[in-house]
Amino acid sequence: MSIAPPNISSPTSHLGDADPQSRLDFADGFIRRHIGPSESAITEMLSQLGFSTLDELSDATVPAEIRLDHDLEIPAPRGESEFLSSLKVIAQKNKVYRSCIGMGYTGTITPPVILRNVLENPGWYTQYTPYQAEIAQGRLEALLNFQTMIAELTELPLAGASLLDEATAAAEAMGMCISIASHKKTGFWASDDCHPQTLALLQTRATCLGVDLKIGPTSEIDFAHGEGGLCGLLLQYPTTDGRIEDHHELAAKAKEHGCLVVASADILALTMLTPPGEWGADICIGSTQRFGVPMGLGGPHAAYISTHEQYARKLPGRIIGVSKDSHGNRALRMAIQTREQHIRRDKATSNICTAQALLAIINSFYGVYHGPDGLRQIALRTQGFASALVKGLERLGHGTLDAGPVFDTIRIRLGKGRIHAARQVADAARERNINLREYADGTLGVTLDETTDRALVADLLAAFNFGHYTGFDIDELMAEAEADGMLDFGSLTRTSPFMQQEVFNTYHSETKLLRYIFKLMGRDLSLAHSMIPLGSCTMKLNATSEMIPVTWPEFSLLHPFAPDTQWRGYTQMFRELERWLCEVTGFAAVSLQPNSGAQGEYAGLLVIRAYHEHMAKKAGHANERNVCLIPTSAHGTNPASAIMAGMKVVAVKCNERGDIDVDDLKAKAAANNDHLSCLMITYPSTHGVFESTIREVCDVIHNHGGQVYMDGANMNAQVGLTSPGKIGADVCHLNLHKTFCIPHGGGGPGMGPIGVAEQLLPFLPGHPVERPDTAGEFAIGPVSAAPYGSPSILTISYVYIAMMGSAGLKKATQVAILNANYMAKRLSDHFDILYTDTNGRVAHEFIVDLREFDKSAGVKVDDIAKRLMDYGFHGPTMSWPVAGTLMIEPTESESKDELDRFCDAMVSIREEIAAIERGEMDRNDNPLKHSPHTVHAIGSDDWSHPYTREQAAWPKVWLRDAKFWPTVGRIDNTYGDRNLICTCPSVEDVSSE
Repeated sequence: MSIAPPNISSPTSHLGDADPQSRLDFADGFIRRHIGPSESAITEMLSQLGFSTLDELSDATVPAEIRLDHDLEIPAPRGESEFLSSLKVIAQKNKVYRSCIGMGYTGTITPPVILRNVLENPGWYTQYTPYQAEIAQGRLEALLNFQTMIAELTELPLAGASLLDEATAAAEAMGMCISIASHKKTGFWASDDCHPQTLALLQTRATCLGVDLKIGPTSEIDFAHGEGGLCGLLLQYPTTDGRIEDHHELAAKAKEHGCLVVASADILALTMLTPPGEWGADICIGSTQRFGVPMGLGGPHAAYISTHEQYARKLPGRIIGVSKDSHGNRALRMAIQTREQHIRRDKATSNICTAQALLAIINSFYGVYHGPDGLRQIALRTQGFASALVKGLERLGHGTLDAGPVFDTIRIRLGKGRIHAARQVADAARERNINLREYADGTLGVTLDETTDRALVADLLAAFNFGHYTGFDIDELMAEAEADGMLDFGSLTRTSPFMQQEVFNTYHSETKLLRYIFKLMGRDLSLAHSMIPLGSCTMKLNATSEMIPVTWPEFSLLHPFAPDTQWRGYTQMFRELERWLCEVTGFAAVSLQPNSGAQGEYAGLLVIRAYHEHMAKKAGHANERNVCLIPTSAHGTNPASAIMAGMKVVAVKCNERGDIDVDDLKAKAAANNDHLSCLMITYPSTHGVFESTIREVCDVIHNHGGQVYMDGANMNAQVGLTSPGKIGADVCHLNLHKTFCIPHGGGGPGMGPIGVAEQLLPFLPGHPVERPDTAGEFAIGPVSAAPYGSPSILTISYVYIAMMGSAGLKKATQVAILNANYMAKRLSDHFDILYTDTNGRVAHEFIVDLREFDKSAGVKVDDIAKRLMDYGFHGPTMSWPVAGTLMIEPTESESKDELDRFCDAMVSIREEIAAIERGEMDRNDNPLKHSPHTVHAIGSDDWSHPYTREQAAWPKVWLRDAKFWPTVGRIDNTYGDRNLICTCPSVEDVSSE
């Protein structure tokens, strides 16, 4: 039997008139699969809006003076299979060596059950940040497990749900110390044996925060340093070169001087060493990368932070807490400072928005899978190999800089009389595909890890024997080390138990862990279930073909400080991606370093600050430009980032249409003429409209000597139609986890590269260990721990752009605008659309005004968002930028039938509200007030509501075919904050209940 080939001549190409060869190669196939609506659906939606083509719609929506007059210079789209094959060739230019460099990055083994079922599973990586807790109970439990694990290992009772990386976590801790001291103490001391990237990032952050940072040995600490003395002290534990020091006395002395102690601690070492909380640390930070997350040339990796409970409101980032739902059952949610920077704005203690939730979840499952005994076994094995290596080196005549016990890292001074010995040893190691850490003084560093085996130790000894195998028996060396007491940490040996909770002592077989993973996944709504229409968040398709290369070993197993000759494939990808992003933004250069949108904001503002300082220095005077103008509608991270960058925030009004009040802008710019640093704007506006005055706005700022910073949150409405450079901006960060398809991962990872105009190019971020090619002549310090931020997920955006090509990217933008306008028109018969342009159109998102229903029916915006869960949807962005509203963004990836399904749900909810308004439903006992409805509530014998179970759980017929059930009822946030519990219950707590 023969199968006829597909008819490739009759269907209309998704891109219009494509040549026959492109159809044969399926080059535009990915575009058809990325863009949700079919051609017939696009035509139908356009017709309902009064347009014939997408070009007509975009020409009528985007102001003429900022529209691009050319196509993007990005190669034609490539087919999925074809491009992945070509990318594999690029990947193979990377050389995967065994890494012994350390410096906070180590080899690890991701258990396959976690790799396949979490990291590579869209049910986990396509979730949104758990702001709607009732449909995020699975990931909240995994993050609570993460917090519990961190609190137990560090012996500090309150842990956060992850930060971005170890270096930025140290900087956040420094800011926390300043805040706790109420800015009355400005001194901060960092031990010079911390990782170099951490010290460099502290220097970047300290200048803007007004911190008097001193880097020096702990033996020279001056508690009187800085105005008012030291507010904090940072210690690396163990040190960057592997020394294990007893800090009991130092911590006690710091306490006498009112100085907080921050410990940057190796998370695996804490299974064996006295935890920082026991020797007097007040804050503990570090990386959890070695708990199952590949190095990926630097990221993404979760960082951790823990502290005492009295500092809960000073803790940056997110905290997961235990509360109860409307039925009195245990329920989880984000505690205390949920979206804290959005609420406090310029008073916020941090600008953290994106965390590293997906990576923390992987760490969490790693801890659950191995349990306390398994983690300790990994640590013992690692330490045993390190001690065996020390004994072998002694036999070869080499010494270590520390005679004490080691954990995983040693620093080696080679035997005397050997000229150029360090270079010879390093070369011999590389011949065996091993990277060592090379110090400037000729010493060498070696860090071992979970992946170390006897063969690696033998190869290392051969390298230190200048290329000749020693024949030493590794087990014999280990026994010798143990006999000499090298495995005993003495007074620093951990004696306290950890991770005794049931969750860490139950799921050690693959079968049990697999079921636990899927049980939690089933409690979370993700893009695998339905659209997530969050305004400003751009929850679009994260295509499988984009995700596949992330876990290729050629991309995932490289150390960020490996010689650049070993990552030529990455280099090629970086250069091409930078070039494409420059084309998209209209800028001269792009830095890939910022590893979140908020970090991108911060980096962009630092670049502007450095530019003004440079210009002032050239003019022979001090820089006085420190005022940042920010519209009142801006993202809350904007003012928080500006304060972190050392600027003074001045708010600019918005008019009744939601646009920037140009008259107020002119007045504020003129009033601050000599001090104006920049304006921060979002375009299209935060209200979802292409403001026609945007060019004038940029001109006002430039005329007063300032620079224009554009928040890239809404780039999904710009690509291929306009650009920040065309508009007149000078710098813009790009949320790659929005416009360019990196998944949100339940709240992170994210990436926020910045593009800059020509005059700002010399100031792009540098790095103390590996200088990025884009670092300018007057580079600011690093803003992330790794030179290129989180490189392994850059492959996602790279694949997306390559497979979309210029035409596909433009069409994606046009369809995003089409989908939003179609939904706004459908819903406008039932709800007020708050902001539109003068022709009644919106950009890629729009705001539905729900404020009237509070008066007419006692229904609040929360009630509608929760009720949407009963229809199987995640609520849109609530009460921002306007209280009592929903901001809806459908993206280009959602099909017309999904848009209609969501609109049908909203219309159905409006009918329920109308029934309340007419008195047909009780104002207090109705489906909205008691939503979401759980299966337990529906199935209970006790059903006392005046509406039916059918109305509650199946208000639309299609819910009978596919129903997502929230596992908890509406959560009591106030109860959770008043009764703060942020860890799993102990065995004693469970047994006493």
